[in-house]
Amino acid sequence: MNKILIVEDEESIRGFLKINLKRNDFEVIEAESGEEGLKKADIYIPDLAVLDIMLPGIDGFEVCSKLRERYPNIGIIMLTARGQDMDKIMGLEYGADDYIVKPFNPLELVLRVKAILRRIGEEKIEDKNKLIREPFIIDLYSQKLLKNNIEVDVTPKEYLLMKLFLENPNKAFTRDELLNLVWGYNYFGDPKLIDVNIRRLRAKIEDDSSTPKFIETIWGIGYRWKG
Repeated sequence: MNKILIVEDEESIRGFLKINLKRNDFEVIEAESGEEGLKKADIYIPDLAVLDIMLPGIDGFEVCSKLRERYPNIGIIMLTARGQDMDKIMGLEYGADDYIVKPFNPLELVLRVKAILRRIGEEKIEDKNKLIREPFIIDLYSQKLLKNNIEVDVTPKEYLLMKLFLENPNKAFTRDELLNLVWGYNYFGDPKLIDVNIRRLRAKIEDDSSTPKFIETIWGIGYRWKG
């Protein structure tokens, strides 16, 4: 059951929101002020927050900013007064996903909540298919390597080397270990094959392959990803 945090100082509006959200099988957490909202967010870790802009104490913009900083994946909808276009712009700048104008149709609010939660769910699934270690991303689904969101053309073995390194930052691998893990335990080749592939890989991913900052040589042993 998704948890929705409502931060609204007007009891009538808060109750109205609570009734309609609970009718749609959401768990609802209530707060009357920005400070209380942040405290309850830390306790309950909601999936989405509905924030009024005009709150006693810290306003909705600050609450939005703090929630986005603490919980990057949380959904946030701002409640704004009719005609306050600047509120809409500021809300989006502070990290809100959407805004809704008072007075509003409860069905519209529920649909927007569901749309944001659906998108968040899709992003979480997508994240599981990616191995991220800035500035590199390995897309496990398509088996592509990206640097600064630009695809790097690598061979299948270079891809496997990168995947192994990114999954094990700071781990020193011997040449024999890399040969076994990437080429397979039944492969009886020269360990110098690793040096050749590392050199080619460095030429593709390093800013300056002569002074590598990602793949570090461990003299007498092998290689390590500097994570």
